[in-house]
Amino acid sequence: MRNVTKDNITDVFMGYMSPDMSPRMREVLGALVRHMHDFARETKLTHEEWRAGIAFLEGCAAIESEDRHEFVLASDVLGLSSLIDMLHSSDDATSSSVLGPFHVSGAPPLEIGGDMKRHYGGPVLLAEGVVRDPEGNPIPNATIDIWQTAPNGLYASQDTEQDTYSFHGLQTVGDDGRYAFTTVKPVEYTVPSDGPVGDILRACGRHPWRPSHLHYIVEADGFRPLVTEIFSEDDPYLDQDTVFGVRSDLVMTYEKRPAAEFPSGMALSGQISEPYLHVTFDVTLARKT
Repeated sequence: MRNVTKDNITDVFMGYMSPDMSPRMREVLGALVRHMHDFARETKLTHEEWRAGIAFLEGCAAIESEDRHEFVLASDVLGLSSLIDMLHSSDDATSSSVLGPFHVSGAPPLEIGGDMKRHYGGPVLLAEGVVRDPEGNPIPNATIDIWQTAPNGLYASQDTEQDTYSFHGLQTVGDDGRYAFTTVKPVEYTVPSDGPVGDILRACGRHPWRPSHLHYIVEADGFRPLVTEIFSEDDPYLDQDTVFGVRSDLVMTYEKRPAAEFPSGMALSGQISEPYLHVTFDVTLARKT
């Protein structure tokens, strides 16, 4: 095409696509380019602004590593990660929420009633519940990949003082679908703001805070995997989550209970001498279609 103009360049791009490319690739890439071209035309994007956008991407790539996923973080704070979650959530299942950039694969086994708090200070939290199908029946042998920050607000992958799998555990439920573990009450924390994503937040006049939460990935044969989070209703950032991860059915009450009520059959049974926190969070998985 010799006569490419600002008005026909999108159609020219679409015409350059091979008829042999996959239909889904044509749909997704074509839509991306159409919106990108329309954005540039609508805003009359300048060369300086275009270069700033390129510099942002290059800045993300420069600090991207196995432990620092700046592109994922950018997707999170721009709301894209949460939007994709919501587009593909099932109406008959627990709401999904963002995976975040700090998940570490290969978490060690955590027995029912096991403890992730270990030597760390802070209030003991007993979290338990049942993994169910849409009809309310327990799902046996489901697995729950659990992770959270330490009391200093850092994930293990961010903190050289922590073990690789600090505050990570993989629990397999029994025939009754029940899971249970102890940990330290999660704390609110800031997402990394010392890179390009931080520049975006500051340019928007936004803070980098996330409300305190537990992360779960719940999986079972015949059911769709669920990535979700548990939030405490008293958290000051519950209505201002910088990555848009909060859903109403994921907000729980952490009830304070006396030490005498701590149940038996837990790793910390007989060792609790102060009031502890308790939360019950049942998980519903959607069937695969």
